[in-house]
Amino acid sequence: MVALSASAPSRPLHPLHSLLLAFPLPLFLGALFSDLAYRGSFHVQWANFSSWLIAGGLFFSAFAVLWALVNLFRRGTAQRGRLVLYCLLLLAMWVLGFVNALVHAKDAWAIMPEGLYLSAVVAALALAAAWTGYSGFHAKEVA
Repeated sequence: MVALSASAPSRPLHPLHSLLLAFPLPLFLGALFSDLAYRGSFHVQWANFSSWLIAGGLFFSAFAVLWALVNLFRRGTAQRGRLVLYCLLLLAMWVLGFVNALVHAKDAWAIMPEGLYLSAVVAALALAAAWTGYSGFHAKEVA
């Protein structure tokens, strides 16, 4: 079996982009856990904590989305499919995270169960975006 590289040399994430991508997953995952804690205890501070975690996740993921969009238009067409998937995952994460922030802006009693469901979806999208962003571009195998 012979491993052939792609036609265009693949570049890993820029270190600053990698740093920006590192923040959304733990912040959105923390928001999910604080929503679970609020569901179990109904202490309003858990809902407030979740709102702040979502705001932090939106802040850092906005810069990661912008960086990914710039990379999408700067790179060649050899890796465009993977970059489009990565950009779509980041964009969907940010848009649903923004909707989640709007839901969490309501009264603490009114955020359940929509806030919990949205937090779970956004955390899953953050995991998928981080997985796609951090996984390298693999060489094609030819038999």
